[in-house]
Amino acid sequence: MALLNDDWRVHWVCCLALDASGRWLEGDGEGDRLACDDFRHPYAHAIRRGESLRLDLGEARSRLDHPDFQAQVAELSPGWQLWVQPLRARGEGQEWLGVLALAAPPAYLDTLLADEAFLAFDALLCHLWVGQVRQHDRRRRHALLSDSLAKLNDDARRRTLNERLRRDILGDSPAIDALRDQMVRAAETKLAVLIQGETGTGKDLVARGIHELSGRAGGPFLAINCAAIPESLLEAELFGHAKGAFSGADRERRGLVGEAHGGTLFLDEIGDMPLALQAKLLRVLESGCYRPLGSAVEQRVDLRLVAATHQPLHRCIREGGFRADLYYRLGQFPLTLPSLAARREDIPQLVETFIDDFCRREGREDIGLGRAALTALMARDYPGNVRELKNLIDYACAMTRNGEDITPEVLPAPRSDATEEDVVEGSAMSPNVVDVAEEVGDLRRALRDYEARLIRQRLNRFSGNCTLAAESLGLPRRTLANKCRKLQLDSP
Repeated sequence: MALLNDDWRVHWVCCLALDASGRWLEGDGEGDRLACDDFRHPYAHAIRRGESLRLDLGEARSRLDHPDFQAQVAELSPGWQLWVQPLRARGEGQEWLGVLALAAPPAYLDTLLADEAFLAFDALLCHLWVGQVRQHDRRRRHALLSDSLAKLNDDARRRTLNERLRRDILGDSPAIDALRDQMVRAAETKLAVLIQGETGTGKDLVARGIHELSGRAGGPFLAINCAAIPESLLEAELFGHAKGAFSGADRERRGLVGEAHGGTLFLDEIGDMPLALQAKLLRVLESGCYRPLGSAVEQRVDLRLVAATHQPLHRCIREGGFRADLYYRLGQFPLTLPSLAARREDIPQLVETFIDDFCRREGREDIGLGRAALTALMARDYPGNVRELKNLIDYACAMTRNGEDITPEVLPAPRSDATEEDVVEGSAMSPNVVDVAEEVGDLRRALRDYEARLIRQRLNRFSGNCTLAAESLGLPRRTLANKCRKLQLDSP
């Protein structure tokens, strides 16, 4: 358009291009987007007629009331004329390109439109325009093809990573297949991952799988169970300590946070982490800085945090046992592991794998699985999920001779809370339990007494071994110790 302004000294020029839909004319300026079927502006008339249009600006202003067109010509002299030329590609197809509009005094337009050079310019403009449109279309098609190929490559890569995970994350159920897909997506990011699920669902395997698929796979993978370490030692274990920080600290220690630099730190049972340490962990996540116990010097660390818990953290937050800000920072990429009950179709594959693992580990000959035993296994409930199933198979294998099949007779009897002796000795599921319940006047006090009797009985059974008692109740050791303090029981 500079050629028209400078060489032919055209007073006003407007060029509008037809968009890809063929419904709109678009220009460079604000308001230069006009519908092709809106006959309140002259460009629509020229396109419909398929030939040039020439009219007085005064007439155009009075007859054509499109607000954007009126704004375009508002400052032009009413004595000028407007010439609108629809632009089409020459030759085969003759596709529409847009419109060219000029405004000038009538005599000037007469001279311009009689100039052969100007007519040649019109043809040249269309030729160049077609070339540009087709080049743009080729670039657009190439970009779409590249995007499609990239998506196919991404999908193929993710399918490959999903297959890699099948070595450790066993099963073909929809629930477990969706979990593997989520693990691949999590590994592609740098987000903190919060793994939630019932006990025994394989949270540690999921954490390690995410690490091994991530860009940090070459770095360390360090794991710690926050419920298995006494509160007094957990801070030093995580953040390290300076020499002389406490009695027995005869040398400096880096701690797991520092050792995980460049890799992944897995914090299992994070719901049992003390509140004071939760605040320090939050600072590591937000700033990448931490301070070892007894040190005055801050250190920086680059790590990916994966946390896991079987506890309902929302309830812990309401009860004041877990920080809400840490929960939301940890849960940038939440993962919920399915229980074994939600993926029963995976039990045959899991059982076969566990039998093979037992035989290889124990140096035993092949042990089979009878159909009746598999039917019994499929019908059981598994409150301990995959871990409980594995322990059950290990026991059944140990009770089966080499070369024979596991039978239902060697499977441990399913746990029944209604008959288990350790519920509460002499009183728990007695025939008069309904009568006893009707006599309860303070439900909280009754539940507290019941819980205290049950914990005391379990501790007696295991000769005061808190770890074994906690495992038998499906609790972390730290949780059981806290309950003993709250219930004023002798803490083992």
